[in-house]
Amino acid sequence: MLWFTGLSGSGKSTIANVVVKRLRKLGIDVEHLDGDTMRSIFPNTGFTREARQEHIKRVGFLAAMLEEHGVVVVATFVSPYRAGRALVRKLCRNFIEIYVSTPLEECERRDVKGLYRKARRKEIKNFTGISDPYEPPRKPELAIDTTGMTVGESVDLVMKHIVSVRP
Repeated sequence: MLWFTGLSGSGKSTIANVVVKRLRKLGIDVEHLDGDTMRSIFPNTGFTREARQEHIKRVGFLAAMLEEHGVVVVATFVSPYRAGRALVRKLCRNFIEIYVSTPLEECERRDVKGLYRKARRKEIKNFTGISDPYEPPRKPELAIDTTGMTVGESVDLVMKHIVSVRP
């Protein structure tokens, strides 16, 4: 279970997409659970603390079920609260927390969806990093600041870590 967490625009999905491709090339059964995709499936999921926690709990349960059946799960969620990530860690047997620690300023600079601008104008409520907190992991298995790194370099760090912990 590879759980990518970090601010919007940090590079979670970009890195994870390449990791998924590499794992599939190795013949590994892998599923990618992405925050945007999951929200399109569950469109009434809110952004309050309680709604986010419930959403992460659902996704964590799904991930644990997939993992139990031998599927490597790559999950990419802002998952801003430590308690939510801790719950998923308890549900999964082999949880690897990957903190994409790209600073807020860099995430705002990238802002491909225009979300930070909207949040700064107060058009979006409960936006992580602006009007809602992000609680960084205290002891992630891997931390990656993508500022000044290529996607390939970031992916290589993840793959190297997977190899180092593989049973």
